[in-house]
Amino acid sequence: MAASCDKNILNRLKRTEGQIRGIQKMIEEEKECVDVITQLSAVRASIDRVMGIIVAENLKNCLENPTEDATVQQEKIQQAIRMIIKK
Repeated sequence: MAASCDKNILNRLKRTEGQIRGIQKMIEEEKECVDVITQLSAVRASIDRVMGIIVAENLKNCLENPTEDATVQQEKIQQAIRMIIKK
């Protein structure tokens, strides 16, 4: 993965970490359930986005820099597809 992508992913994860701390505080302060669920949905979307970025970058790298062994290359592509479908 490229360094700029790593930094982007780390920044997204740090924001998500902050959101989770905010949710913990909301629960401690007994905020409305609907508000907590809204924030939890935002965290889930953020994590889904990070997963998508990682899979996309790995797939892109696999296609741009194929291995000489076609079987290994095909397995890498299939692995990326399984990760996408698993979501």
